[in-house]
Amino acid sequence: MVWETGAVAHSTEVYRPTSGPWLAGAVMALAAFGVGSLVVESEVTDLVRYGPMLLLAAAVAWALFWRPSITVSDAGVSLRNVLRTVELPWPAIRRVDTRYALTLETAFGTYTAWAAPTSTRHQAHQASPADLRGLPESTYGAAGSIRPGDLPSTPSGQAAALVRRRWEALRDAGHLDEARLERTRPVVRWHRTELAVLGGLAVLTALGFVVTHG
Repeated sequence: MVWETGAVAHSTEVYRPTSGPWLAGAVMALAAFGVGSLVVESEVTDLVRYGPMLLLAAAVAWALFWRPSITVSDAGVSLRNVLRTVELPWPAIRRVDTRYALTLETAFGTYTAWAAPTSTRHQAHQASPADLRGLPESTYGAAGSIRPGDLPSTPSGQAAALVRRRWEALRDAGHLDEARLERTRPVVRWHRTELAVLGGLAVLTALGFVVTHG
């Protein structure tokens, strides 16, 4: 995982899983190598046919695995997913779940974080008693049990702990007492630039095959 933390106690913290950027970087590097090889060694028709497809693969990897993140601040939690970013203020958050991925149940509805998938069965079986200690108190269920998705070795568990610690700190400080929502819906920002780039490359990919096979 990657933590980006400010200098003060109540800073803005950003979570990204470590594997995502590595996977995206590998796909983007292979795509760049492929395009370079087409430019140097292939004919124009091959570049037109396969170039946009390679660029589309790089753009998809970037959108799926590089960009998604979870930002936690005193204002709330911001979920940057593939298509949109949703900003959820603390008074709206009712429950943190990790059954399939980090999921926030709120007064606005339920929102899932693409950047924090839950554990695999192998990860759950590999957990030790030490993994179950020192987590935020709202993590634990009956008899101190926790879900596999709450394990600190998993992306969902790491992100959930980050959210719960801040939520508990604000609660214990009294900042959530009688808090009121300022709006009836969360702030949602659609990723129009990313969507335009992906859509444009998809069209160019289709046109490349049509033109070169025409």
